[in-house]
Amino acid sequence: MKYLKTFELIEAVVRAGSIRKAAEDSNLTASALNRRIQNFEQEFGWPIFERLPRGMRLNPAGELLMQHIGLQRTDLARVQSQVADLSGERRGHVSIACSQALLPYFMPEQIAIYRAAHPGVTFTVNVRDRAQAERDLASYSSDLALVFEPVHLVDFEVLYALPQAVHAVFKHDSPLADKPVLRLRECLNHKLVLPSAIYGVRNLLELAASRSGRTLSPAVETESFDLIRHYVTQEDAVGFQIPIGLNVSEQDTIGHRPISEKDVPFGRLLLGQMKGRALPVASAKFSQQLLTALSNLSTV
Repeated sequence: MKYLKTFELIEAVVRAGSIRKAAEDSNLTASALNRRIQNFEQEFGWPIFERLPRGMRLNPAGELLMQHIGLQRTDLARVQSQVADLSGERRGHVSIACSQALLPYFMPEQIAIYRAAHPGVTFTVNVRDRAQAERDLASYSSDLALVFEPVHLVDFEVLYALPQAVHAVFKHDSPLADKPVLRLRECLNHKLVLPSAIYGVRNLLELAASRSGRTLSPAVETESFDLIRHYVTQEDAVGFQIPIGLNVSEQDTIGHRPISEKDVPFGRLLLGQMKGRALPVASAKFSQQLLTALSNLSTV
């Protein structure tokens, strides 16, 4: 416990990359912060930073220490949450890494439901792509991840997998709205608004286009799924999204239809945590709520 404040200061230096900037962010003088870190290194028995002409960088010992800091914070949060349970008080903090598609509807609703029952629990929602989310779990920056088509899955313990078809998104009065299911070739005849290559939807589309001998040539490429949904209302363009990120109430401005599984296979929206990690109580309970909500959703 006595090192928690020092750990926070070390993390501030890591984020800032220099003693001077970290001192400003922490309302300390640079000399006081430098002294604090040097005293810690002396007690620790090893230097944890490389002191470079342009700033500070963790050395291998420092990287190991940062892993320890993450573990200690997790253990402390779990104990605090368990103590709160003993007293009948529900407090805690949940951090979750999730794909952009979860932001407009699913995640706000689930957080609101949980906080209605446990108003003492706070949340951090980290918007991450499929590779970043796994790194978040490994570094203990997030307790849970809910992401579409993760990349590696080495240390990703899958709690639930929800199949999701890729949907074409277009202006509500587009001729594409006349069909219940679309073929990919019909979409590729339009201007394309595509998510960046880091996203699972784009990966599935690239593989499907390659199999059919086509290439994807976006008129607009973006990391924002909001931009995709809004841009298709501006011209005769087609974007792509998974259904959990779409809503019936948008039908007055946009339409969307699933792409045939013959062309683009279903992807998987995965709820997971770091393999072997004992989650804090609040995060464990929220994961159970998410699991129930996902299991109640349609796969289309």
